[in-house]
Amino acid sequence: MFVITGVTGQVGGIVAARLLKAGVPIRAVARNAEKAAEWKDKGAELALAEMTDADALTRAFAGADGVFLLIPPTKTALLSSRPAKVVCLSTIGAQAREPNLLSQLGLVEQTLSALPMPIAFLRAGWFMENTAWDIAPARETCVLSSFLQPLDQPLQGRNDSAHFHKAGGRIEGPYPMVSVFDVGAKAAELLRHEWVGKQVVELTGPEGVTPNDIASVLSSILGKPVRAEPVARDTWEQIFTDQGMQNPLPRMRMIDGFNEGWIRFEGEPVKGTTTLDTAMSRLICPGR
Repeated sequence: MFVITGVTGQVGGIVAARLLKAGVPIRAVARNAEKAAEWKDKGAELALAEMTDADALTRAFAGADGVFLLIPPTKTALLSSRPAKVVCLSTIGAQAREPNLLSQLGLVEQTLSALPMPIAFLRAGWFMENTAWDIAPARETCVLSSFLQPLDQPLQGRNDSAHFHKAGGRIEGPYPMVSVFDVGAKAAELLRHEWVGKQVVELTGPEGVTPNDIASVLSSILGKPVRAEPVARDTWEQIFTDQGMQNPLPRMRMIDGFNEGWIRFEGEPVKGTTTLDTAMSRLICPGR
């Protein structure tokens, strides 16, 4: 029995679906019984728990052959339930020392690394599905406003997501992006494997992605020309504040980290199979 948290979200739902398809029993952990009802209908056992409720999580994790963590729970629940193994969704750049929006996951890795059971941290690249926010504006204005900069890779640069070409103090080259479908598939695969101690698995897509690539795919799918335009760095704070962020600095530093190259993979990442075109087609034309 594998326990899946975040089952009503994208990645958790994919992990659960993969395991059920393989005939593996799962226990779906959710906060809302109504939202999680579909998983019970699909054959999953259902456990209701808030991720801050150590007692409820201990019961949910009890007897598990493995636990997939999307939203880090209390360490107490894992120590009390002692699942056979843990797979925790983390992020590219979790090892970065510069404070940013992703730093919290680096702290989670440090805390959970001391657990007495095997644990795998799945460090995923920037989600391709984050482009969902760009679809409506691109459809209306034919412009993709990009915080990721520069917009394209140099002609002589490396074209894989594990390497960047440094130029003028900035990073030129494709960004390491991955689809949530590949993330879910890799997490389900890890749960069914055995290992000892701690391991870090880094995951990216089949190729690097640039903002110009995203604009090109949008143009193809929407049937109208879409161009990428950089959002000036000195406007970011006001933009994010207007969006309701009380402290936009961590998010700004995260984007700086991608643009400057210090948010990067620590080793050579595993490559998924879902292309940008496929990921965005699923967003714009569900069921395609």
